[in-house]
This record gives sequence, structure tokens and C-alpha cells, in this order.
Amino acid sequence: MAGTNGKGSVVAMVRSVLQAAGQRVGTMPKPHLVSYRERIAVNGEPVSREGFAAAISDVLPAIDRVAGAVGPPTEFEVLTAAAMLELSRSSVDLAIVEVGMGGRLDATNVLDLGVAAITNVQHDHERYLGRTLALIGAEKAGIVKRGDLAVTGASGRGLAPVVERCAALEVPLRRVGPHQAYRSQLRASGWDGIVLDLATPTRLLSGVRVSLLGGHQAANATVAVAVLDAIAEDGLRRGTPVAIDEATLRRGLGRVRWPGRLELLDGTRLGVGRVLLDGAHNPAGAAALREALSDLDLSGMPMVFGAMRGKRVHAVLRTLAALGPRPVFTAVKEPGARIPAELLTIWRSVGGRGGRVASEPGEAVRAAAGLVRHDEPILVAGSLYLVGAVRGMLTGEDA
Repeated sequence: MAGTNGKGSVVAMVRSVLQAAGQRVGTMPKPHLVSYRERIAVNGEPVSREGFAAAISDVLPAIDRVAGAVGPPTEFEVLTAAAMLELSRSSVDLAIVEVGMGGRLDATNVLDLGVAAITNVQHDHERYLGRTLALIGAEKAGIVKRGDLAVTGASGRGLAPVVERCAALEVPLRRVGPHQAYRSQLRASGWDGIVLDLATPTRLLSGVRVSLLGGHQAANATVAVAVLDAIAEDGLRRGTPVAIDEATLRRGLGRVRWPGRLELLDGTRLGVGRVLLDGAHNPAGAAALREALSDLDLSGMPMVFGAMRGKRVHAVLRTLAALGPRPVFTAVKEPGARIPAELLTIWRSVGGRGGRVASEPGEAVRAAAGLVRHDEPILVAGSLYLVGAVRGMLTGEDA
């Protein structure tokens, strides 16, 4: 599963439906929010401490051999090897693997799981993937292999490389979007999730409820349905059929959960009210967040914001400034985190009003609580690292 935005949401939807169909599903969510163990999961549950430690320990001899021959592997390459080992030992029926970055050169591209999906192509990680959507799309299209079934919700200039690679490898491509065989119409968006009408090549589904917040999840849900159709077709040709009827599809989409993405949590542990977490960290994600908040009739809310270097922070803050939030800028304890005072300067340079700084996320959330009016939630956004740090404080999970 590749794509600039929505990968995690699509993986969560596909996993939820497959679980509803009785399948045992392994996933590699990334990045983790609180514990590194989240990166190896079965049926949505992170691997145990013992299982994680054993998987890492068991791949260490191979790591040493690789390091001696060609140099040390990256942390993510080690994690990918450990995850594949642990998932194979967990006897999963299906594995849904999310690309780390790009696709063509990503560690996960050593795998060929039969279905290759590219949610969309937007600007992000340009330093590594290229400055144009065509270049970024070509990197993501690299996950498609001969013999696969492919799905994409990409459009515009990022779509062409995906279509070209599928044509060159004679891979059937399911396209998602307006005027395509897989398409959807958003009917409602609120605090209970969204409702949409879905069309596929073989059926029309009216009033499908998805329990994730935000109108942008309609596009993700449509990609997920196309992926599920591809998985069913791939299962038939492999002799391992997966039965997904309409009732199962509706049940799975209706109870999907994806932490840290427009997730509303109680803030009692920090002595505050409600906290709305969202990991939007690039311009497209910020635009989706802005639209979702508008759907929820939220504006002018307190906002805790942090960001990492290498991200298009000016564009993200310019997008969010349209909602008139009252921000508190902070930083997580990561080497690549932007300092709060720098973020405040950027905020004011893009026309943002007000703003203050806090040295660490807990302090920032408490400062934001003093800005609450009319029982509105505190928004935490800008970085999944920040979202993970705050989520751990709110839930009491061990890092």
C-alpha cells in the first residue's frame, strides 16, 4: 500500500472488513504513535513486548551479515525484516503492508503480496522522491509487479506513471474517482463518521456508514472497497477465496478505528476537556483537516501544533490559518523537531494571528486548555510524533 495520504486509513478499513469476514490479518502500521510495537500488529493489536524482542533478536544474525557485506541496514529495513518474520510466525491469513516512503526503493518492496494499491499522489518527501507529481508518482508506481492486481485513487499528473507502469507490465488497474468504475458520493459528515453512496463495477451501495471522521474518508473508503475486490479476485486465482458480502463490508466499515487521525479523546488524564488528534503533516493533509473541521462546525479552536524539519510547514500553517485557530507551538523530543519559536515566526509570516509557545507537549496542551471557549475540543496537529506523544499522555499507554 503506497500513497501520499490515506494509506493508514485505507489499511485500517481493509483490515476491519477482512476481520469481519473472519480473516486473521497482519499489518505494519507506520509510523507508530506511542509504542514501537504498534508497527507489527495482528488483527489491529500490537505484538507483545516478548514477541517484538524475539523478532528483532532473530534477525540480528542476518543484519550482521548484511552489514559486513554492504554496510549497515537502516532501522526501517531491520524493522521490515522483523515484522515479516513475526507475521509469518503468527499464521496470518493475509498481510497488508504499508510502504514507508515512496515505493520503488522502499524496504517493503522486496515483497509481492499480489495486490498493489496507491491511494493518491501529492507533494511530500520531495527531497527523496522528486519535486514534481510525475516523479513522485513514478516512485510510488514502483511497487506494482508483473502478475499483480493494482488499485489507485491517484489523479492528475501523478496518475500517468501509475497507468504507464501497469500497462507496461500488463497489470489490470482498478481506478477510483469521479467518472470511474469505483466512485462515491458523500451524503453526510459528522461526529459519528460519514455516510456515502458507493458504486463499483458490479454493485451500488447506498447509505454506507464509515466510522472515521472527515469527508475525505469517502475517497479512502472507495479505494478500500476497490482493494477488497482485488483481494477477493486474487484469492480466487490463488485458490484461497475470501468471502466479502455486502453485510460484511458494511459491518467492517461501520466499526473501523484508526488512532491519531481525527480521533476524539477525553483529556481527563491531563486535566483538560476533549482533545482532537490529527496527524496531518503535509499540505494535502492539512486541506483535508480544514474541510473536516468545517464539516464539524469547528473554527477558532485552541490548537497545539508541532512539526518536523523537511515538511512544508509554511503551506500547512497557511491552510490551517483559514480556520482562525488559537495556537500553542511546541516540540517533541526528536532530533528533527522544529523549535516552537521558529514555528511561531512562520505562523505570523503566513498571516496567522496570536500564538504562544510551550517547551513540551504536556505543557502545550494545558496552555491550550486555558484558551477553550464553548466546550470546544483542543486540536493537536502538525506531526504524528506530536500526536503520538499527546495520545500516550491521554491514554496512559507505555511508550
